[in-house]
Amino acid sequence: MAAPIVNAEYVKEINKARRDLRSIISSKNCAPIMLRLAWHDAGTYDAQTKTGGPNGSIRNEEEYTHGANSGLKIALELCEGVKAKHPKITYADLYQVIMIFSLTYIMYLLLLCLLSYFMLHVSHMLLPCLGKFLVILTLSSLFAVVFVKLLIHLCYSLNIWTVCLAKVKTKGIQVLYMDNLLLFQLAGVVAVEVTGGPDISFQPGRKDSNVCPREGRLPDAKKDFQHLRDVFYRMGLSDKDIIALSGGHTLGRAHPERSGFDGPWTQEPLKFDNSYFVELLKGESEGLLKLPSDKTLLEDPEFRRYVELYAKDEDAFFRDYAESHKKLSELGFNPNASAAKACSDSTVLAQGAFGVAIASAVVALSYFYEIRKKMK
Repeated sequence: MAAPIVNAEYVKEINKARRDLRSIISSKNCAPIMLRLAWHDAGTYDAQTKTGGPNGSIRNEEEYTHGANSGLKIALELCEGVKAKHPKITYADLYQVIMIFSLTYIMYLLLLCLLSYFMLHVSHMLLPCLGKFLVILTLSSLFAVVFVKLLIHLCYSLNIWTVCLAKVKTKGIQVLYMDNLLLFQLAGVVAVEVTGGPDISFQPGRKDSNVCPREGRLPDAKKDFQHLRDVFYRMGLSDKDIIALSGGHTLGRAHPERSGFDGPWTQEPLKFDNSYFVELLKGESEGLLKLPSDKTLLEDPEFRRYVELYAKDEDAFFRDYAESHKKLSELGFNPNASAAKACSDSTVLAQGAFGVAIASAVVALSYFYEIRKKMK
């Protein structure tokens, strides 16, 4: 089966699916289990053997019946519902990247417009001709930087889009689960977003797999900090990643029928914030859960340093969590090298064209401004 034609209708379908995911997560309060699904699909990665990881294999009964994955069939079924409603969707995460960067740089552009007006007005009153020329040159450079950065991100996304269109997939269930793989990781990103957490950058293009890793690769809640290091170092992650990702326990609760433990970690288990670390430092609190794998974070000096940092600085936690979540979701995934090279070549040409065009436009506008002032 050939890759779909990505036209306006297809883009609309992708946006509808993203809204459906957001709606399901909000209405069913299922952000915690969606996040857990994304984590458990990715958390089996072995950096040495290059096996496991975020490849969608958790959809297979062999893997979702692992003890550590108990209850995740619920999340898988919710994802199936979204996929069934939008059967044409393949690389749904691609346009999220374009949308995020487009909106970001449009905001920057508006701010620069305000800044340029203010600086030109001040320069007219206070600076001689040479000074005004320097101000105009500076503003031209700023505009060029903003537009070139936007172009870089758009070119990169569109080049990946071209690679995606070139892929041909076989008929049947393999196609369905290639799409669900991306849906799993997108669901994790949306789960954090819906509950008030940081925006997480998302890279498209993962491949699916039907090969399930052996049971026992995920962290064991009953073990200590050395076990956590063994598991996360195997994936190629760091101490900072261990603690930042542990902060995801700010969402949800443990269920005795799934893990043998019961209760939430925080007072507001559907709000993504730094309260997991605040509660951890408080010690035992009535009605709140602290697993052995939680308590052990205070036993190691390096781990404790991050716990204390995140407890007092939520911004630092959000920044590091977004970075660590992105790393986890990209384990074993390498973007297409030819797409990156093509983007680089396009960017070099576009940088010169846009830089010259924008600088010329700003200079021209500044002269019109001066002429208009003289005519008054």
